Amino acid sequence: MSGQGSGGNVIAALASFFIPGLGQLLQGRLLMAITHFVLAAVLWLILLGWAIHLWSILDAALFKPRG
Repeated sequence: MSGQGSGGNVIAALASFFIPGLGQLLQGRLLMAITHFVLAAVLWLILLGWAIHLWSILDAALFKPRG
């Protein structure tokens, strides 16, 4: 996918809106996707999952690949 602000990042952010970590997975960042998904699942148990969910959306939207 292209860099920050690209259509790919918008799609990734939308995917993360529905499932935390899915946008990172679409961007090819497997470790970050697992991190977001697991943290959101654990923190939803104590009603703080919204914070990780929001972080996941913003991380996918603002991601800028190296290189």
